Amino acid sequence: MNVFRSRPALRWLVPSAAAVVVIGGGAAAGTIVASADPALPERSAAQLLVDVQNAKVEGLSGTIVQTADLGLPAVPGVTGQGDELTKLIAGSNTARVWYAGEDQARVAIQGVLGQTDIIRNGTDVWIWRSQNNTASHLKVPADKAGKAQHTPPAGVVPSTPQEAADAALAAIDPTTAVSTTGAAEVAGRDAYELVLAPKDSASLIGQVRLAIDAKEHIPLRVDVYAKDANNPAVRVAFQQVSFTKPDAQQFNFNPPPGAKVENQTAEQLQAEAEKKGAEAKQKHGEARKQAAESTKVVGKGWTSVFVAQAPKADDKADDKKAAGPEAAALEGVLKSLPAVKGSWGSGHLLQSTLFSALATDDGRILVGAVAPEKLYEVAAQK
Repeated sequence: MNVFRSRPALRWLVPSAAAVVVIGGGAAAGTIVASADPALPERSAAQLLVDVQNAKVEGLSGTIVQTADLGLPAVPGVTGQGDELTKLIAGSNTARVWYAGEDQARVAIQGVLGQTDIIRNGTDVWIWRSQNNTASHLKVPADKAGKAQHTPPAGVVPSTPQEAADAALAAIDPTTAVSTTGAAEVAGRDAYELVLAPKDSASLIGQVRLAIDAKEHIPLRVDVYAKDANNPAVRVAFQQVSFTKPDAQQFNFNPPPGAKVENQTAEQLQAEAEKKGAEAKQKHGEARKQAAESTKVVGKGWTSVFVAQAPKADDKADDKKAAGPEAAALEGVLKSLPAVKGSWGSGHLLQSTLFSALATDDGRILVGAVAPEKLYEVAAQK
């Protein structure tokens, strides 16, 4: 069983745009053998993939650091503001994790505005935010102790190496070449290194490297390289890790002096979840219908291009109000990008080392891990 996949408290989300860019294709796991250090037994690519998916540990603790340098220009409202989003695409994030079984897990996320702790200890679940010194406490009934699931807010912190690896390995298809580079050392531990690379040279992504712990089979590091680059554009890695079961004291939490504590019961939480679930289901149905009508994917694998109709705030005041502040903000960001034009029309371009995005003046958005020329080609296919 995959320990991070089955323990939502230990899984963090990367921004959806980064996920699309980084994991554009998959790997054909053949019989390539990992030519590891002589101290490590040989493992084929297929064996390593199975190792990762079946990894199971009884306990661990460590520090995870995510760094990113996508080579993005300064865009008002997106970069240069020193906020959490900026750090995800052009900075560094750090978190501490502890895990000691089904009912004991803790994540301490260190953000720009403070620290957030998510703690599970038996029937007690705590979420504490240092920024405003608030704590949410949930008491889980004993008969449901193994079923509580709590995940940090999406987009606030980076992925674990395990989740980044899961996303890559879940996209297995023939568009990717798989190879090995032998052994690596991460956080003082021996690891096999698996390399996924697009077969199509048109992709801006050069390769994705996974360093897999030789003993525990947990991914210790995931690197994403732009084509012809010597340094990774994105890295998610354990800076320090121990597979010794943490002391029970790590999972005890006492609200600090002056903290505002909100107590919730499992019944209240379930009622809220059911209400939000019903609302989300309705919105999801509407969103799927709209997406089917206004989005498409052109091409396959690493060089596929996602095409969508952008939300638009029209000139009329009533139309702008109906479209909402998000549409108006998006329109402002798009117009701040460099202007481009061609036989396909005109628009604005955002380009990084790993992906390109084109917003056309006729209301389309095209995104892909490809050079702008590929986006222009797709844009001409109206």
